[in-house]
Amino acid sequence: MRRALLVISLALLAACGKRTEPATEAPPPAAAPAGPALQVLATSDLKDIEPLAGQIKAATGVDVQFRFGGTMESTQEVLSGDSAGKPAPDVAWFANAKYLLSDAAGQRKVKLQEKIMLSPMAVGVSRSDAEKNGWTKPDARLTWADITRAAKAGKLQYALSNPATSNQGFMALLGVVAAAGGKGEALTAADVDRGAIADFLKGYKIVGDNSTYLAEQFIKGQGTRANAFINYESWLLSLNASGKLREPLHLIYPFEGVSTADYPFMLLNDARRADYQKVVDYLKSDPAQLWLARQTLRRPIKPEVAAQVADILPARGMQVELPFSPDRQLADGLIDAYLNEFRRPIASTFVLDTSGSMQGKRREQLVEAIHYLAGADASLTGRVAKLTNRERLWFLPFSDRVGEPVRFEIPAGSRVVKGVAPQVDTDAKLAELKRVRDTADELRMSGGTAMYDAVLTGLQNMLEERKRNPDYQYSVVAFTDGKSNMGRRLDDFKRAYEQLPEDVRGIPVFMVLFGEADAADLKALVEITGGKVFDARKTPLYAVFKDIRAYQ
Repeated sequence: MRRALLVISLALLAACGKRTEPATEAPPPAAAPAGPALQVLATSDLKDIEPLAGQIKAATGVDVQFRFGGTMESTQEVLSGDSAGKPAPDVAWFANAKYLLSDAAGQRKVKLQEKIMLSPMAVGVSRSDAEKNGWTKPDARLTWADITRAAKAGKLQYALSNPATSNQGFMALLGVVAAAGGKGEALTAADVDRGAIADFLKGYKIVGDNSTYLAEQFIKGQGTRANAFINYESWLLSLNASGKLREPLHLIYPFEGVSTADYPFMLLNDARRADYQKVVDYLKSDPAQLWLARQTLRRPIKPEVAAQVADILPARGMQVELPFSPDRQLADGLIDAYLNEFRRPIASTFVLDTSGSMQGKRREQLVEAIHYLAGADASLTGRVAKLTNRERLWFLPFSDRVGEPVRFEIPAGSRVVKGVAPQVDTDAKLAELKRVRDTADELRMSGGTAMYDAVLTGLQNMLEERKRNPDYQYSVVAFTDGKSNMGRRLDDFKRAYEQLPEDVRGIPVFMVLFGEADAADLKALVEITGGKVFDARKTPLYAVFKDIRAYQ
């Protein structure tokens, strides 16, 4: 009965990253070679295990080749069997398998699975704030309700992965709802305490979908923008060990329960069963378990091995598992309510390259991407990425010069008084989404590329809007397929940016790398402005645009 909620909550994972370190365990003696490379499709939060490939080969003779991707996309690839020209995976390695195994199709795809390691969720709070609030006392038994009250009172201002696209974010929100409802597995969508959601989200200050990005933003803003980070224990411990924080984080494990990632290694290709078993046997061996614990700070699956690393892992880390409700409408409604009602509404300027080089297929890809965001994509990822209620959006086209911004506003939905439930798009929303698609269809391409002028204009537009409407979440999304060859250069942009008011630094710029655009230039720009570069040279542009939505 728990499966219904798990289908949505685990489908909405997003990727996060950890530090990569060289192997420290001496590998066992080499085994005889065994066939072609075992293709492992892993979620990007597992990139830190890549150095283990050499140890696996030395121990088993099996050549393991990792390919990393976002959880939603990776899950869809396994279910559809479509690898888009990439090697078909023999094995999948995710944070958990509950989504894949929640229906008959997933069960048919996964032939075997073995849990490899563990990492519970935790709330990491800057130590000085934790001490000030009495949260470091040995007998402190903080609950999700306590976390919610602290967020409402302004005592907890946190970084968190997007609850609509990541397991960490969704499970944090679910913990708050479960604590407020007090019914555990019997909780229904109608029971949801809407006030508890609103109170908890008052502390949500740093948004993103990738833990590496969130960590970078948290490091910059610790003590000013935020004093807490909600994520897997392993990531928070790694952040403490990095030496980059202004002060260490004190880890809190909410007493009602947490969600624990168990990282199952899942066989998809039954023809590779023998090689799969060899790799599983090694991953569960003492040397591999110790390596994983010491290098990634995830907990060994074997208690006797866990005892050997007790000095580096908090004793209170493993809590009771958070109960799940069997009500499918709870999950659907909670995600929908977060996106369209409770989170800070989004305001963004899409800075769109309409230079001559964009003519043809590139223009078609750009228009398609905008169509997908404006309701043309009915897939799970498409529904999550779609423009949301109360959202404000500007198209700012540029070529030789910067054009005039075109404004859109998605209207609010119908008023919900009790609980949560997915809302049907109103006629007014459908009409505005159509206007977005129609405007994209009308884009015309010609001229050069004044990228820095356009990004600066986009930031100025957002800055002026924020003065009038400070309660929105502002960002700039800039797309270009070429090197800037008109108007300001990078140094000119930097000087102009430094003249903007100080609070403009809270408006991130997300750059999309496409065509012949200069990666170094775009990375230099986001280093100045904050934000992130998304590479669309080998990934469909619409998929990149959907990824960006999780950061807004």
